Amino acid sequence: MARKADEPLVLGIETSCDETGVGIVRGHTLLADAVASSVDEHARFGGVVPEVASRAHLEAMVPTIQRALDEAGVSAKDLDGIAVTAGPGLAGALLVGVSAAKAYAYALGKPLYGVNHLASHICVDQLEHGPLPEPTMALLVSGGHSSLLLAPDITSDVRPLGSTIDDAAGEAFDKVARVLNLGFPGGPVIDRYAREGNPDAIRFPRGLTGSRDPAYDFSFSGLKTAVARWIEAKRAAGEEVPVADVAASFQEAVVDVLTRKAVRACKDEGVDHLMIGGGVAANTRLRAMAQRRCEDAGITLRVPRPKLCTDNGAMVAALGAEMVARGRSASSWELSADSSLPVTETHVPAEEGHGHSHGHSHGHGHAHDHDHVHELSKKNLYES
Repeated sequence: MARKADEPLVLGIETSCDETGVGIVRGHTLLADAVASSVDEHARFGGVVPEVASRAHLEAMVPTIQRALDEAGVSAKDLDGIAVTAGPGLAGALLVGVSAAKAYAYALGKPLYGVNHLASHICVDQLEHGPLPEPTMALLVSGGHSSLLLAPDITSDVRPLGSTIDDAAGEAFDKVARVLNLGFPGGPVIDRYAREGNPDAIRFPRGLTGSRDPAYDFSFSGLKTAVARWIEAKRAAGEEVPVADVAASFQEAVVDVLTRKAVRACKDEGVDHLMIGGGVAANTRLRAMAQRRCEDAGITLRVPRPKLCTDNGAMVAALGAEMVARGRSASSWELSADSSLPVTETHVPAEEGHGHSHGHSHGHGHAHDHDHVHELSKKNLYES
């Protein structure tokens, strides 16, 4: 059965942090979402160790790709393209993913798309709720990012309205969990404890919410410090720390600021849809407060299921498929990892004169027939 032109089959690779994600998407349909996480290897350090993450990606890459292909029931030679997170993220971890994507694309003779991690977090919602409205307002909250983004076109036009000026929301969750001796990662465990606590027990500060503060920027460093000092004072006085109440009150402060600023941005920009993505979007209190505030403001809320909020290959494949469907130019073989890739660069196209002719250009403008070199590897790896 012929596939429609707007339903390209794309494999996506995500290695920006500690999870090796490989997803396969046909148009807006998710076929496979394979993840190999190294989070347990980082837990004893209380945070992600870049060298450990890079080694884990290297070991997990080939089996995770094969698992995704098996889950999707497709052959690698049937792919219309390969997408990979080119940035932002941990440089070494990104490099493993980019290198793997280039190798597979080169051997298969498929176009390569280096895409932006943050734009991918927005685009993944298409797999859950269908095409994104244009423009879309997106609140992205994770361990490394807290951003408000306006996306008139997810493949070419994403505009930052505000971002964190210090700790990201997810980072604050991790640090508060550490002070409470709750382990790593902090987001899920604080969410769990908070359900048993009183969110109004302690009035923690709401950063950057004054009338003269930047309307859309975030700051959670002061909140994190306030929580730590409150806990220290309790312990110094020989009193028991009410963990559930601290978790609930801290979480309430974070969620209050995030949702308040996101709804304000929607109103100011005249946008009637809000998409929330990133790992912290799995937080139950954030989802509940966002739903209530959006309903009150007449805004439609779109939040993917929790598994699609955390880092995954499906989101990269989703953005890659959109790039193919809209005819965006592929990346060249010189594609490199960029740990600080700005969100305004939704993907990294080939420079003029550095074309990418579906695996038959070397990227320097001259023909390079490499098929004979890879014939054996193609036969062994990609015909199944």
